[in-house]
Amino acid sequence: MHLYGTQQIENGHLTIGGVDTVALAKEYGTPLFVYDTALIRQRARGFKETFEKLGVTAQVAYASKAFACVAAYQLAAQENLSLDVVSGGELFTAIKAGFPAERIHFHGNNKSFAELELAFATGIGCIVVDNFYEIALLKEISEEREQKMNILLRVTPGVEAHTHDFITTGQADSKFGFDLNNGQADEAFTQVKDHPYLQLLGLHCHIGSQIFETDGFALAAGKVMAKMGAWKADHGFEATVLNLGGGFGIRYTEEDKPLEPHIYVEEMIKSVQREAKELKLSMPEIWIEPGRSLVGDAGTSLYTVGSQKTVPGIREYIAVDGGMSDNIRPALYDAKYEAAIANKADQVKDATYTVAGKLCESGDKLLIDAALQQAEAGDILAMFCTGAYGYSMASNYNRVPRPAVVFVESGEHQLAIQRESYEDLVVNDLPLTLKKGE
Repeated sequence: MHLYGTQQIENGHLTIGGVDTVALAKEYGTPLFVYDTALIRQRARGFKETFEKLGVTAQVAYASKAFACVAAYQLAAQENLSLDVVSGGELFTAIKAGFPAERIHFHGNNKSFAELELAFATGIGCIVVDNFYEIALLKEISEEREQKMNILLRVTPGVEAHTHDFITTGQADSKFGFDLNNGQADEAFTQVKDHPYLQLLGLHCHIGSQIFETDGFALAAGKVMAKMGAWKADHGFEATVLNLGGGFGIRYTEEDKPLEPHIYVEEMIKSVQREAKELKLSMPEIWIEPGRSLVGDAGTSLYTVGSQKTVPGIREYIAVDGGMSDNIRPALYDAKYEAAIANKADQVKDATYTVAGKLCESGDKLLIDAALQQAEAGDILAMFCTGAYGYSMASNYNRVPRPAVVFVESGEHQLAIQRESYEDLVVNDLPLTLKKGE
């Protein structure tokens, strides 16, 4: 059984951060997300220390759409990360968490007037501009407030990462950014380069997610640096920041072969340094945005096994007390995971089960024909690498309350998000006031 971070098997049980997962399930209930914060810290330092070792000025920004809450933002602040937010809600949560506003970067392809006003009011460090509509809004807000704002222009370099079509964002046909090849990026540059309040720092690109090689990053860096070189030659503008996004892959199953954080960083830096030398540009500050690669395999979902069903000659089902309401990725992306029976972690995986969720959908299956220990009602199922896009995409479908989230480290554990109650589900509901029709 592959173990992640601080996971171990002790007295037959799976432990994380020195804490028994069966005991966690008993204390906090299930479904339950358990985050190994020591592993998150290790990954964050792996990215940051590589830049420091190579003497390159950089910002490592946690792409918090992967998992956002007050405690997660405070952990990122402890590790001196910057922060990538993509909505007013994430920005509001970050401010509530006391995250340093000057290290917050605001993304999104349809930021509202109110969201942008909040960004100005809180004094964030940078807005990543996605389209011409947004440029108009930024001009209006900055001029009305007479307030400066750092910006990057997000561009699509036409580089397609080897990843799932739904999560590929760097190719030409994308809802994100200004196209680098059809004149849109040049027009955006023209609109902002001399504005008195919008301070253009440079360019941003993001080529996809769950990427296992460095070639795509190198190709994208070359294309974006070439545009920077053209702007310097034609307009005398030299960018000071190049944001190469995120998308660094993690291991979900044995088929996945991710690189260590330092390898991604080293290859990125080599590419940018080579391009800067050829184009006679100063080395820009490098920003990256790891999200999944910081929290993905640090998260483990715990469920309680309930009913079982045998379809003779076809499949053996076990059902758990969660499902697509707390992890929609298997239904949405056909995402694959590995799992184990946490209270039988030392036993051989000699059974094959399809793990069904409890939601009223035939497609609510978390695992298909997975190798597991023999399971029975009351067992605790641990599903690995659910730290990214699990809780953050959770819903109340079927009026199922969202799970609790626990952080563990060095034998200690703390509640980071409390479990929703049935009362929470109806707190915003209002009674019917329309009169019954005759």
